[in-house]
Amino acid sequence: AAMVQKYQSPVRVYKHPFELIMAAYERRFPTCPLIPMFVASDTVSEYKSEDGAIHVIERRCKLDIDAPRLLKKIAGVDYVYFVQKNSLNRRERTLHIEAYNETFSNRVIINEHCSYTVHPDNEDWTCFEQSASLDIKSFFGFESTVEKIAMKQYTSNIKKGKEIIEYYLKQLEEEGITFVPRWTPPVACKSESSTSHPRRPVSPAINIPESATKEGLSNKEILNTSSSPSEPTAGTPDDKLDADYIKRYLGDLTPMQESCLIRLRQWLQETHKGKIPKDEHILRFLRARDFNIDKAREILCQSLTWRKQHQVDYILDTWNPPQVLQDYYAGGWHHHDKDGRPLYVLRLGQMDTKGLVRALGEEALLRYVLSINEEGLRRCEENTKVFGRPISSWTCLVDLEGLNMRHLWRPGVKALLRIIEVVEANYPETLGRLLILRAPRVFPVLWTLVSPFIDDNTRKKFLIYAGNDYQGPGGLLDYIDKEIIPDFLGGECMCEVPEGGLVPKSLYRTAEELENEDIKLWTETIYQSASVFKGAPHEVLIQIVDASSVITWDFDVCKGDIVFNIFHSKRAPQPPKKDSLGAHSITSPGGNNVQLIDKVWQLGRDYSMVESPLICKEGESVQGSHVTRWPGFYILQWKFHSMPACATTNLPRVDDVLASLQVSSHKCKVMYYTEVIGSEDFRGSMTSLESSHSGFSQLSAATTSSSQSHSSSMISR
Repeated sequence: AAMVQKYQSPVRVYKHPFELIMAAYERRFPTCPLIPMFVASDTVSEYKSEDGAIHVIERRCKLDIDAPRLLKKIAGVDYVYFVQKNSLNRRERTLHIEAYNETFSNRVIINEHCSYTVHPDNEDWTCFEQSASLDIKSFFGFESTVEKIAMKQYTSNIKKGKEIIEYYLKQLEEEGITFVPRWTPPVACKSESSTSHPRRPVSPAINIPESATKEGLSNKEILNTSSSPSEPTAGTPDDKLDADYIKRYLGDLTPMQESCLIRLRQWLQETHKGKIPKDEHILRFLRARDFNIDKAREILCQSLTWRKQHQVDYILDTWNPPQVLQDYYAGGWHHHDKDGRPLYVLRLGQMDTKGLVRALGEEALLRYVLSINEEGLRRCEENTKVFGRPISSWTCLVDLEGLNMRHLWRPGVKALLRIIEVVEANYPETLGRLLILRAPRVFPVLWTLVSPFIDDNTRKKFLIYAGNDYQGPGGLLDYIDKEIIPDFLGGECMCEVPEGGLVPKSLYRTAEELENEDIKLWTETIYQSASVFKGAPHEVLIQIVDASSVITWDFDVCKGDIVFNIFHSKRAPQPPKKDSLGAHSITSPGGNNVQLIDKVWQLGRDYSMVESPLICKEGESVQGSHVTRWPGFYILQWKFHSMPACATTNLPRVDDVLASLQVSSHKCKVMYYTEVIGSEDFRGSMTSLESSHSGFSQLSAATTSSSQSHSSSMISR
């Protein structure tokens, strides 16, 4: 079966009133010289309401698709027919367009929906949006060719759509038409009818443009004075992305790339309420997977879970690097390169990596590198504002002067590889350029060890200079302004980066000390992880003494779909026996799995359900609370959710079908945290729960805190 291709446009804002845009749009029919493939159109049916507010017209359009002659011959057609139904509502000032193919409708299903509406913040502007889907059932064995042709034609038409409206607006202007009055209800003849039906008041705004045109000012000029030209308008309906914003803050994207960003963002809004990463960060993950939306979604969700698990959002504000790092880590931020990217300088050759690893352990080093990356994200955002164009990556200058065999110390290289791996997975597409200077003779050895771990896309951005080559043509000056070349590279700019040097042996820690420390740092997280198998749920026991307590939970579904339940029981469940050959509990590094509810217990007799079951999909983040009514034992349960035959997800996933064939799909993973709060403490606010534990993204907009009722489950949907 072929995959369904979907497209969703950003919002395009025309700084013209709806009526003028409609006048321009009407000029496309019956044929339009700007769309050569649009050969002809005939009106099939038409309806007009008595007051002239509603106008529905259905046309049959004849298209000459640009396809290979052979394909047309096999298909036996020269032209393709589409039916387009336009519904104009002059009262509401909306135009809805629905189109579908009539030719080959049993083999290929194309649906398109477009709308022109009034901008929510400015009634003299018009918004345009379009979405479409393409589903190729079969096409004489040429399915993929047809898909490519359709996609190509479609994306070129999207680009044309805007030009066409602008072309006709210009034509109207040349003919002296810069204003089209709004629709007003016809004045009724019989006075009694008008009193019995109170009419909608006509918006007085209609007078402004009229008086303005008398003064010889065009509509356009009035509008432009009101909006500052430098920044695109922030007001986009329902937090949708608009085309101007994308261009200004995110860069030049193709229509399909915009569509992927919008759809992935929509999916995140539905599943991670209030916790979604910033647009430029979502875009990095899409770029890292060549805009394959399923693959990008997978790595982004893993990264969001990782951020939460290791409280990465709070690193910059709460973590103070140990003094050893501040003294001996020879790296730091230093102005920006010629493209406006933040510049990070690392004097790797001067740095005692072995000493740092021995004095700190891998974990502190990794955490330090993460804080540098977090700072990099912050600086990119800052520079995007300052330079007036999208800047989403930084430049790294690595000086290898002084590199020696000590740098090839195996544990040091291992630590480096692990750090590279974590950074690659969670900060994709952030390295804009890597300049490696003064590479010595041992460098190729180090390079062969490290390069296999670096993504191909990233590797293309490396420039390596041996000796003093960086001072010659094609060197550093091509990338960095003369004024900010650091002093240690022969420049005139004082560089604040620490000089590095050997870490005194007195600061080294024993392997045992480091071992204990490492474990603390890396697994010190308030979340626990659990595995859930088909037929083996994971259960957690909570004993309540004070009748009105509040049980709170916060969990992430890392893999698979699960059902979450909460039960109450008067008697204590038997603790699971560890020796029963893993029948009860399967402990694995992937997380624990415990069953508490005895097989002989009956629901309704031995224990009861106190909240209705909640189905949670992969990638979802759930927070909730339950106010207890009775003392006793409460059991939280995460259970495997078997997929019904037809699951309607927003994005069709062939993977789901494949996954159900694999054994691994019978295992789900959950990361959870639970806490019992006295009801008086709880009533104070929900914020205690949110602020202290839900360590999600400051990459994201602020979490909206909702004060919760008696018993509720807040699921990000």
